[in-house]
Amino acid sequence: MPLLLPSLPSKTACLLALGAALACRGAQAQNLQQSYELARAYDSAYQAAQAQLDAAASRAEQARAGLLPTVGLGGGLSRGQTENTNPAVTRNVTTQSLTLNASQPLYRPANRITLEQAQRNVEVAQAQLDFALQDLTVRVSQAYFDALAAQDTLSVVQAQKAAVAEQLASAKRNFEVGTSTITDSREAQARYDLVTAQEIAAENDLRVKQLALDQLVGQTNVKPRPLALPVVLPSTLPSDVNHWVDLSDRSQPQIRQARLALDVARLETAKAQTGHLPTVDLTASVGKARYPDGTTTSALSTRVNTGSVGVTLNLPLFAGFATQNRIRETLSLEQKSEADLETARRNVAQAVRASYYGIVSANGQVKALEAAEASSQSALDANRLGYQVGVRINIDVLNAQSQLFQTKRDLAIARYNVLMGSLKLRQASGTLTEQDLAAINTLLAP
Repeated sequence: MPLLLPSLPSKTACLLALGAALACRGAQAQNLQQSYELARAYDSAYQAAQAQLDAAASRAEQARAGLLPTVGLGGGLSRGQTENTNPAVTRNVTTQSLTLNASQPLYRPANRITLEQAQRNVEVAQAQLDFALQDLTVRVSQAYFDALAAQDTLSVVQAQKAAVAEQLASAKRNFEVGTSTITDSREAQARYDLVTAQEIAAENDLRVKQLALDQLVGQTNVKPRPLALPVVLPSTLPSDVNHWVDLSDRSQPQIRQARLALDVARLETAKAQTGHLPTVDLTASVGKARYPDGTTTSALSTRVNTGSVGVTLNLPLFAGFATQNRIRETLSLEQKSEADLETARRNVAQAVRASYYGIVSANGQVKALEAAEASSQSALDANRLGYQVGVRINIDVLNAQSQLFQTKRDLAIARYNVLMGSLKLRQASGTLTEQDLAAINTLLAP
């Protein structure tokens, strides 16, 4: 519904319109931290990464079993018949047995390397979870500020519509008393129709942005809180792009993952080389057998106890060149992992530099637009006064109004870009934490 203003001085009217829209928007609003907590409990990508970490930890414990003893209990019951011809004797034989077997690996280098690989894979899953958490933080923040920007755009358009409506009414009154031409009314009407179309587009854009935010947090009709004005935007410290690049090489989850993948590939080569090495196991068994009906040689009930302890050695001699070819394969995969690591480092460094210079540019835009807002307001006041004394025409006032509201909208978007830029820079460098989100949350209206 368009905002209707009384016939006040246009500067005051526009400010009241914009302020009223923002005040209505903030009712029953939800801050950024609350939106993030909701999304963290709802987001399927983050939950999948958490489940992957749990699975990797379980696989590591499975790999540890290759270094631990194994114990098995076996038993049997059988009945057979024996016939002798000289002398003619037929005997039924029942056998009852129980055996306890145990084995302890003494030298199995492949199993030890498998455990190390599994532990590295746990670290890989942790890096993936860290990346998913940082990605979720940025996605929530982006959807949050997109919704705010759409709300601001709609509020500005509605305030502009009210101002144009006031100018249209003034032009019609002046035409009726003969102090202006029909051209002024036609120009104001055209501008009013244009702003009406912009309002419809802004309403639809807000609807789309609102749906995106609702879907991300798993709730409906989420109302983000606006920035508390005047706002002091955070500075980018340290102000050295190379510092952020160095941070990314140590902390960025994608680089960590690629570096760990290289470690796993090197361990795989080492494991392949163990195909030429022997394996040694310690084995032991304890058994008991009972023959209640006697044996094939005796009709008396018999019990037999057995026990053994030994060492088993297995030395590979020839496996059809499988081990040699496996080593060649793992060496090639190791080279691939090295190339993947270098690619990740280059991509991350590029992303860090782009994010850094993006936030520097956004800060400059905010300062320029703040100055432009003040000068646009002065230009509007001058054109309005000139129109009243007859040295300016109606279209000059309309253009000045449009310029002022466009500047207000661009300024609001630029502020959001600064905040998002700070989060994206920390994400690119791998240093984004919940504390960074909490710091931005303090800039919102209570």
